Amino acid sequence: MAHALELVDLVMHHPTPAGLLRAVDGVDFAVETGETLGLVGESGCGKSTLARCVVGLNTPTRGVVRLGGKVAGTARAERLERAKRVQMVFQDPMSALNPRLTIRQIIEQPLKVHGEGTPADRRKRVEMLMRQVGLGEHHLEHFPHELSGGQRQRVSIARALTLEPDLIVCDEAVSALDVSVQAQVLNLLTDLQKRLGVAFLFISHDLAVIRYISNRIAVMYLGRIVEIGDSESVWQNAQHPYTRALIASIPDERAKRGVSLLTGDVPSPVNPPSGCAFRTRCPLSQPVCAEARPELSAAGRLHSVACHFAG
Repeated sequence: MAHALELVDLVMHHPTPAGLLRAVDGVDFAVETGETLGLVGESGCGKSTLARCVVGLNTPTRGVVRLGGKVAGTARAERLERAKRVQMVFQDPMSALNPRLTIRQIIEQPLKVHGEGTPADRRKRVEMLMRQVGLGEHHLEHFPHELSGGQRQRVSIARALTLEPDLIVCDEAVSALDVSVQAQVLNLLTDLQKRLGVAFLFISHDLAVIRYISNRIAVMYLGRIVEIGDSESVWQNAQHPYTRALIASIPDERAKRGVSLLTGDVPSPVNPPSGCAFRTRCPLSQPVCAEARPELSAAGRLHSVACHFAG
């Protein structure tokens, strides 16, 4: 069976006056049908740029994006086909939803663009989607500003489901919500996955949220994946010092594990360190780390890490 998403040597570089900004610098991973892959890392590590490449908002400098086994192209017909396979839920639902349209119009719009169904069919589809995300039909004639933040994010999820995609990319989809509402939205996503079989690429800087919702976790640092594996394997047996430091940023985990917090700033993606990009902040750094960039290698069953001194 084809992967819902497969990235092969994905690169996204941006020319700037200071030099080439390496936002995504050679990423390979796959998201299986019906699974959730959590992508975690500090702000500025390239997570959102990668997400935009997956859904087609950015055109990669190099590399391949495959959706359902097919290469995602950039021609108009290919972009329309991509929209049926992958959709995105953004961080701020207020700015992601057109304030001049009613909720009904917002959710129905993808069906109109793709010429799907009769007006009666579209009406039934919109009403069914509202029920699936836990909202009432009475919300359909409201405008986005009349709903709460959690309700607006449910509308964003309903819109993402309209064309029955195989994959939904959630880019910090709960970080703007209150903690109690976060839990409700995460539980909704989990329930929808069980019922519909949709896959999620769930992006966050919050490793606790990533652990809660993900089957597997990928850790990103300065444009590259430094560790990837089964969720509990990465959480309980993190091999990369960066992953261990991220886990230590959670107070309860820091006390249990005795790992120090990170010091220093993330290096500039315009002028990254030679060899291992993490070496300037790493407590294990040795001369070899400046000379050779570590590649992902097996650190156990279904668990890989890019570190010269893994574990």
